[in-house]
Amino acid sequence: MRVAPMTSRFLDACRRRPTDVRPVWFMRQAGRYLRQYRQIREKHTILEMCKRPDLAATVTLQPVELLDVDAAIIFADLLLPVVPMGLKLRYAAGEGPVIDNPVRTSDDVDSLSTANTDDLGYVGQAIQVAVRALAGKVPVIGFVGAPFTMASYMIEAGASRNFIRTKKLMYSDETLWRRLMGKIVDVLAPFAHLQVTAGARAIQVFDSWVGALGSDDYVRFAAPYSRALIERIRSTGAPVIHFGTGASGFFKELHAAGGDVMGVDWRINIDQAWMDISYRSAIQGNLDPVALFAPLPELRAKVHELLKRTGARPGHIFNLGHGILPETPVEHVKAVVEMVREFHP
Repeated sequence: MRVAPMTSRFLDACRRRPTDVRPVWFMRQAGRYLRQYRQIREKHTILEMCKRPDLAATVTLQPVELLDVDAAIIFADLLLPVVPMGLKLRYAAGEGPVIDNPVRTSDDVDSLSTANTDDLGYVGQAIQVAVRALAGKVPVIGFVGAPFTMASYMIEAGASRNFIRTKKLMYSDETLWRRLMGKIVDVLAPFAHLQVTAGARAIQVFDSWVGALGSDDYVRFAAPYSRALIERIRSTGAPVIHFGTGASGFFKELHAAGGDVMGVDWRINIDQAWMDISYRSAIQGNLDPVALFAPLPELRAKVHELLKRTGARPGHIFNLGHGILPETPVEHVKAVVEMVREFHP
């Protein structure tokens, strides 16, 4: 399945083609800062919302209607693929995701299934519903977690501050680590293909925890698997956005693992990040999410400064350096879209 052409300033920017204005969308643009999202969330768990295509599509479409952004991103969860692999995923109140049978031993890795990716078909169905509703207005972005981030969740049993169990396994048994990472890629690649087949026009690979690694460890233990995954996704013809949080210290190495578009967090100036990769990919980012709490004149100054830094070079997609925070004022998010649209270098 290769994607068919579609006219979109977002997709043009992914390919480093000129656009009339800078495309803009936001990570976590469907989320708790929106009253309409909270109303649905009050009645359903996260997993219910993910597994019901009608609900997932409704939430996906909310920010397009409310904010007038240039892309929708499917409402799903990074960890959904661990369930068909055989892990027990739940969401504990106030804690986030918890895996009740984490991966710690060789037997645990052996028992992980790579054969049940079709169980994630509900994500494809949600994409189909969203694509039909949008009727070509803007494209839908699909996404997967990067292998390192997925492995760390699977080993730690949830979020972690220091990733001690993950790094102990990585350092003490590299053969086991490689087997685990290989299985993760063998699940994530078909899952991404499923999303493209359903109508996703781009795939973002989120390496949310990669900032836990140093440069050398990233190159040795994570990059080969991110590269393998990204190459397999790119075979669909859909552009891949590669985003790593806290990775500005090894942004060149992150870029070397692949990506038509490189997402940047706010810890590095975007012009420096783009220069570091010799402008060989498009770039996405990178306003600090907390800047959305600033008074509007200060926020405008920050948005325009970011846009000036990327200049007139085609290939910049305006976004945050991470997801919108739940307490963010909606009016400020709407204002940023207007600020981006009004800007002309």
